[in-house]
Amino acid sequence: MKKEDQYYLYLILFHVFIGALGYILPFTSKIYGYSIFIFGVYYIIKTQNRNNEALVVAAYVVGSEVFLRMTGGNPLYEISKYGVMVFILLGMYYSGFSKGAAPYWTFLLLLVPSVVISTFALNFDTDIRKAIAFNISGPVCLGIASLYTFRRKISLEETNSILLSLGLPIISCMVYLTLYTPNVQEVITGTESNFQTSGGYGPNQVATILGLGMFIFFSRIILDSKTKFQILINIIIALNITYRGMITFSRGGMITGFLMIVLLLAFLYFKSNFGGRVKLNYIIVLLTLAMFATWSYTSFQTGGLIEKRYSNRDAKGRVKESQFTGREDVAQNEIDTFFKNPIFGVGVGKGAEIREDETGLKVLSHDEITRMLAEHGSLGILALLILFFTPLVLYLENKFNMFLLCFVAFWFLTINHAAMRTAVPAFVYSLSLLNVQLGSPRRVKNEEE
Repeated sequence: MKKEDQYYLYLILFHVFIGALGYILPFTSKIYGYSIFIFGVYYIIKTQNRNNEALVVAAYVVGSEVFLRMTGGNPLYEISKYGVMVFILLGMYYSGFSKGAAPYWTFLLLLVPSVVISTFALNFDTDIRKAIAFNISGPVCLGIASLYTFRRKISLEETNSILLSLGLPIISCMVYLTLYTPNVQEVITGTESNFQTSGGYGPNQVATILGLGMFIFFSRIILDSKTKFQILINIIIALNITYRGMITFSRGGMITGFLMIVLLLAFLYFKSNFGGRVKLNYIIVLLTLAMFATWSYTSFQTGGLIEKRYSNRDAKGRVKESQFTGREDVAQNEIDTFFKNPIFGVGVGKGAEIREDETGLKVLSHDEITRMLAEHGSLGILALLILFFTPLVLYLENKFNMFLLCFVAFWFLTINHAAMRTAVPAFVYSLSLLNVQLGSPRRVKNEEE
């Protein structure tokens, strides 16, 4: 076996071991969680961020967030977002923030008025610090990460390393889920999102990270598998992640991951010459067959319930009234709140309180867009427009960034069904702003200097 194959296999097996250990000895998850943050700071300081190690470490933190939450390994519930910010700020200390990142300074400033409003608008019995931090940490994390990544030159090889760092902890999550629910048929009785197959944690967040993991390892099959052995390993991992993601019965994350794969394949197909397209045709056929086999196996394991879930039917085959499990009511409430407070919004965290007063239900928003409208008003619209159009302008500048549209699609679709509960949409969005170059890392670094 080649050395590079051995190294890759050891990386994979180490994270398989972490996932198994987290299930067998739960307290080790705490050790793992603390170790990530301690080693991350040490690693960035030691390397002085010469090769964007801040992004590699931040990616690892983001990839491990859901696994650590479901196993109780996170020192603090929201620490992954804070960790990303700390690591990125460390990276800025050594490498500076990106020049010309005015759109993201503006974005951060647009968040301030709503934060100020919330300090006197929230109810007296509300923990103001927690309410603000819970809702604003995601957007702030996105803004700070974007200040670092905006137009920063980076090689395709380094980009693949960042994605691998993001994907490795997802393997641990996959292994933990496998051990947590070894017999799927015993726990799947309906077409609702399933907490048992999601490790006892929120199926929405679990499916989101697994959908991203599916994309990462499928992309590695095409772009970063140097040997047949690595291709085989990546196929096995990708299909296992796909299966575990589908049986959460949470659709948003898996549909998003699938769309990312389609966007990547479409990009590569249209940018390739005739020979490249022939190879891609073979890859597309093989991936289609593999996905069909995985879907068929999932259907068998779930007794056909997975088809009913994705066709919006209940266990008896009846079409459900809503495709969005009641989330459209929350979104409509937030839109109504925006029209009542169109300039500055009602303040960070106040939307949930208003909704509870009006409906009697304490429900958090699943849609970051409508939450921004309700809580930030017209300033929220400006902030969202900055986030949406800036990467598209960058795409016009560098049409060879094969990941840009995939990352923007992930961010946009994820914040529509899972808000910014986790750090992953914020971080992945920031990666879309990188200026990915096809040259070697050394050449790219020399050009930047």
